[in-house]
Amino acid sequence: MIRRSVIFDVGRVLFDWDLRYLFAKLIAEKDELEWFVTNVVTPQWHFQHDAGRPLAEMLPELKAEFPDHAMLIDAYATRFNETIPAPMPGSLELVKRLDAAGVPLFAITNFGHEFWEGFRPTQPIFNLFRDIVVSGTEKLMKPDPAIYHLAIERFGIDPASALFIDDNAANVAGAESVGIAAHRFKDAATLEAELLARGYLPAR
Repeated sequence: MIRRSVIFDVGRVLFDWDLRYLFAKLIAEKDELEWFVTNVVTPQWHFQHDAGRPLAEMLPELKAEFPDHAMLIDAYATRFNETIPAPMPGSLELVKRLDAAGVPLFAITNFGHEFWEGFRPTQPIFNLFRDIVVSGTEKLMKPDPAIYHLAIERFGIDPASALFIDDNAANVAGAESVGIAAHRFKDAATLEAELLARGYLPAR
């Protein structure tokens, strides 16, 4: 059993994410952009893919409802990586420091299976992770306790000596409900202080 492991979320912890990063390139008017991401390609609709629903089901339904926006809906599917513009400042450095310190690294992410297949190969940082549980692949989503139980079993970790990092309060609570200590991510500096205090990182 692995002790003293760190488990990361991906979106808004390791990498920034917002649908607006893509659609601001395609919709010039700010009010129209906000209407589109509030009423058409919304986070709530997108989360269906995170939960395991295939794009082949989702896209035709939405285009039937909003036929005038079919090209933009297709862009969601073909250009999704553009919703993830860059790493969160300082986060990947912390991953590298943890790896250098010999800390086993894992991740649990709410991420669509098809989109993960397109994003994962673009980011070598994930080579430092021993395993990653992806919600769209498993058809389980945070904060459902089942996804944390799956991760504990698959990672072979001691939950009592692991630390889970997520930006979402509900996901933090989900981890804590199964006995994993958790840190709600605000920024890399705050996380670094937590990792130092818990002894995961040596002092510089």
